[in-house]
Amino acid sequence: MRIVIDLQGAQSSGSRNRGIGRYTNALSLGIAELARSRHELIFALNGQFDEAIEEIRQRFAGLVEPHNFRVWNPPAYGQLASAGGRRANEKLYEGFLASLEPDVVLIASLFEGLSDAAVTSIGAFARLRTATVLYDLIPLINAKPYLDNAPVREWYLRKVAALRRADMWFAISESSRQEGIRYLGLDPLRCINVSTAADPQFRIEDVPAQRAQDLRQQYGLQRPFVMYTGGIDLRKNIEGLIRAFALLPATLRENYQLAIVCSARSQDKQTLLDLARAEGLADGDVVVTGFVPDDDLVTLYNLCHLFVFPSWHEGFGLPALEAMNCGAVVLGANTSSVPEVIGRSDALFDPHDPKAMAIKIGQGLTDEAFRNDLCKHALTQARKFSWRQSAQKALDGLERLKDLEIEAPQLSLQGVRPRLAYVSPLPPERSGIANYSAELVPYLAKYYDIELISDLPAVDDGMLSANFPVRSTAWFRENPRQFDRVLYHFGNSEFHQHMFELLAEVPGVVVQHDFFLSGLQSYLEDKRKNPLAWVQSLYASHGYAPLAERFASQDGAAKVLFKYPASFDVLALAQGVVVHSLHAIDLARKWFAPDVSRHWAMVPLPRTLKQVDAHARVRLRAELGLADDDFMVCTFGIIGATKLSLRLIEAWQASPLSRSAKCHLVFVGNNDAGPYGKEVAQALASAAEGSIRITGWASNEMFEKYLAASDLAVQLRTQSRGETSATVLDTLSHGVATIVNASGSMADLPDSAVWKLPEEFSKEQLTQALITLWSEPLARSELAARGRQLIEFNHTPAECARRYFEAIEMSAARAAGGRDGLVSAIRADWESSPDTATAGDAPVVAQAIADSLPLPAPARQLLVDVSELVQRDASTGIQSVVKGLLRELLESPPAGFRVEPVYAVRGELGYRYARQFTLEFLGCPRTILVDLPIDARAGDLFVGLDLEPRIVLAQRAFYRRMRQRGVRVEFVVYDLLPILLPDRFMNGAEELHAKWLGVVAENDGALCISRSVADELRHWVATDERAGRPRPGFAIGAFHLGVDDLPKREKQESDWDAKLQAAVASRPTFLMVGTIEPRKGYALVLDAFDRLWARGLDVNLVLVGREGWMVDALVKTLKAHPRLGKQLFWIERADDAMLDRLYAAASCLIAASEGEGFGLPIIEAAQRGLPVLARDIPVFREVGGDGATYFGGDPDSLAHVAANWLADRRPASTRYLSWRESAEQFKQALRIT
Repeated sequence: MRIVIDLQGAQSSGSRNRGIGRYTNALSLGIAELARSRHELIFALNGQFDEAIEEIRQRFAGLVEPHNFRVWNPPAYGQLASAGGRRANEKLYEGFLASLEPDVVLIASLFEGLSDAAVTSIGAFARLRTATVLYDLIPLINAKPYLDNAPVREWYLRKVAALRRADMWFAISESSRQEGIRYLGLDPLRCINVSTAADPQFRIEDVPAQRAQDLRQQYGLQRPFVMYTGGIDLRKNIEGLIRAFALLPATLRENYQLAIVCSARSQDKQTLLDLARAEGLADGDVVVTGFVPDDDLVTLYNLCHLFVFPSWHEGFGLPALEAMNCGAVVLGANTSSVPEVIGRSDALFDPHDPKAMAIKIGQGLTDEAFRNDLCKHALTQARKFSWRQSAQKALDGLERLKDLEIEAPQLSLQGVRPRLAYVSPLPPERSGIANYSAELVPYLAKYYDIELISDLPAVDDGMLSANFPVRSTAWFRENPRQFDRVLYHFGNSEFHQHMFELLAEVPGVVVQHDFFLSGLQSYLEDKRKNPLAWVQSLYASHGYAPLAERFASQDGAAKVLFKYPASFDVLALAQGVVVHSLHAIDLARKWFAPDVSRHWAMVPLPRTLKQVDAHARVRLRAELGLADDDFMVCTFGIIGATKLSLRLIEAWQASPLSRSAKCHLVFVGNNDAGPYGKEVAQALASAAEGSIRITGWASNEMFEKYLAASDLAVQLRTQSRGETSATVLDTLSHGVATIVNASGSMADLPDSAVWKLPEEFSKEQLTQALITLWSEPLARSELAARGRQLIEFNHTPAECARRYFEAIEMSAARAAGGRDGLVSAIRADWESSPDTATAGDAPVVAQAIADSLPLPAPARQLLVDVSELVQRDASTGIQSVVKGLLRELLESPPAGFRVEPVYAVRGELGYRYARQFTLEFLGCPRTILVDLPIDARAGDLFVGLDLEPRIVLAQRAFYRRMRQRGVRVEFVVYDLLPILLPDRFMNGAEELHAKWLGVVAENDGALCISRSVADELRHWVATDERAGRPRPGFAIGAFHLGVDDLPKREKQESDWDAKLQAAVASRPTFLMVGTIEPRKGYALVLDAFDRLWARGLDVNLVLVGREGWMVDALVKTLKAHPRLGKQLFWIERADDAMLDRLYAAASCLIAASEGEGFGLPIIEAAQRGLPVLARDIPVFREVGGDGATYFGGDPDSLAHVAANWLADRRPASTRYLSWRESAEQFKQALRIT
């Protein structure tokens, strides 16, 4: 059972930090603990209360799956100016709950939204099995003074009306339950007392003397005290308590104080103190503490000499129970729910009689036997209340509610039968779907009043034209609301081109005759009817892959046309989808997210069972030139590679049938006009005369003649694209035994009804099938009979029409409670109650609908932040990583995801799709798509791949918003170097990096480019206060970087500096690659080589990298070095080709950095077989492994290691990854492979 709980009671400004917020949290926690192994639990959260969302997620961590926190986004408080706008908001709330497809809904607090953005409603739009918590009806029963304010009264009474529309009520006390039954007429069997409990922190504690003294001093309690806590409104009867306290004997007043422990405005506090003075009490006799935190409240319960709860009307009276849990002596009013909480009649008093209250308080202060008895009773009574018990009662009620009968929605708005607009090709259009509709519509008319939507001058079918009105598409556009249902028949031909715009304007159920619509989309684009129709459909359905393939070569378009369905834009708009085979559903699951096809209906193609007339068959066979004992095998349809026509000819030729003059193989249809058709013609030329023939184009009459005359049919397919083989059903309905292979929809046919070969069958298997069914007439006859039974029971038009009706009505019911129904309901409401202010609310409501009820998505999104790369390609190491990983992710997305590069711009909150950048990156025209704001949804994944700390800091609130929507947010961490080596960076770098990492730690995880960086990040998060409080479950993973494929070296290579070329050719060359900056170790290396040169070693040192920061002295030394241009070379700018030549010409790479995130030059060298000398730091050990040679952090060590290496020239053996392998590690680190 799927239980949806609305937790706005734990979010709203009015309830979050009050008793209702506590109740909401505690009851929901209890239900979650009990239900998690038996039911699916979803929490509905209001996106306007973002701080509370994080708090709730943490509170329920481990009990509720992260993706089951579902957030909707109503307008902010005050955005809606009209009553119609507010009613629309309530409908949106119910529409959102309905979109979660609950079995039952629990609204933990219905009376929300008076002064904030909370929205609740029952029965304003969706019909859901709904329970709600009934706290009390105090304002209804005590209208004065609670409902004196007109706007408050109107709001409250609307909530009471909604309360009545619930299906079940969970009262927090028996008193509240009886109020609901008495004042609202609630069904006693469905109004359940689930009661209440105190939170576990309210318990007896041993209060240290110093703690007690400090607390007394803090709150002005110099004497033993009588305590009250709770609200301060009229019904709480604090004034009565003060009057009763004033009536106590003077000795008691002198020995005790009255402590009113509650949050109070200064004017309210003064009013109470003034009353105390007026009643003759001295200053200090009454103390009003103001707000008290929970820890202090528990201690005060434990310290009080007596707890008095004088309220004359409560829903439950939780403070009394909390006090009893803490072992206090508790007295209370004898009204509403307080008696059932306290459980002792002798501990009660009349709250309206101060004298009676004073007498009972006096007894509670002076009668030790009475006090002792109440203390013992308190703990016994308190144990009767537990959140587990309350949650169990609520859960039992929800389980009962699931099976509750609820009123069915009205079937038609117009009359007895729903009025159906039928949008389809119709005769005389040359489309199989036109004939299909002509056969189906008369049977479907049993369930609907049908009108045909067509722009044909006339419908060429007597039955249709005589019985069903024909409306033009223009008329339909103007009058869509005259219909209860709309049915679209989509196929992959130009006869359906007008339906795209119609479906977008007038929602309806779609019959998807062809899963692939690429041919139709391509037609619209080719004919310039929509110049970007196919491009946009390919992107909407499949992302960037088909676009890259389409523009990669001249024949790319043809390949993409056949490969990709391009049908999602139709499926996304459909209120429901009908297909004709389970294979089509399998294709949807292959190409799109599982939810897309979850509610699809499968309705078989209708076929009329043909009467087998033996005399007519003899006559037809004679007309075809067949003798009675001839055996004719037919295969129907246009000859082509996808029909495996050559495979059939090959099997026929291998069988004895080909050598019998009585056996004939007939292809009923045209031959292929291309190369495949030529191969077929050549095969026929080598066959025995008359053994195999092709009829050419077959009219309907000829088609029927061969069906009636054939002895056996063979229908083979490969590369099915979701279409259903109508011809197989034709052969079966005519009583012809049929051979098929298990390809596409034919795999769904029962094995008993056809001779089913494997999808990938052998020649021998097909040959044996032909031989068996030729040589065994009885087996052939029995197979034909079972085929006819299949048609009779599953495919008759009447049965198909009935299944259509069920599918259409189920889809309509879902749509009525969904986005389309919501829009219609809001429009109808606004039209029936005109209000000029609603026009201004329309854009706000529309945006809220779009945010809260988005259209389906074809797949989950992997949103990859490339903000810096979009602005500029500076060819830095990090940007090389971004480009390498991005290309691989685009080419091979994680299963179930589509990769979407995104970017943010400074000064704008939120991200945009980087469509134009990505198109150009993939070699496609960049203007065919537009960059729009991202649509991030639950289940998506955002990864900060690029590094631009300032943008990340500016987008902090947006990351939080994405997390609240159920988007996982993670960042790639390249290093912690500005923090670990702050003196090697410019001023401010450490602070900026720490702030950036602080934002990273607030999110869901970090992907580090090495295990060393991961270890450093874990240590920093655990020990550095700048990390703040990391998000619970913050995950730290690691992956290794890859390298680009080696470039192809051109014969004409760019000229080198002549001195460099000669030097490299004449002596060993050591290479360093990287920006000239302090931590890279250039100064150390130069010092070491000065020592080597001084010792007479004839070697080169080549430095490749631009000048960085804080290296003025080093640069001055380099430029003035006596060996510069001889044995020392500094190349500030090297393109990829030159860098590759340098790697190829060098003898050894030196990696001397004091710290790195990875050390990309090490694996670039390893790729080229270049040995590596690396400083001995953890990350270089991790990357270089045993294949590198290591040196210490001083010039002597490097000079020594370099000299030794020159002596033995140890070869390289470091392992490296390609970017494809790196991307696989990246996906594993993301935990999505």
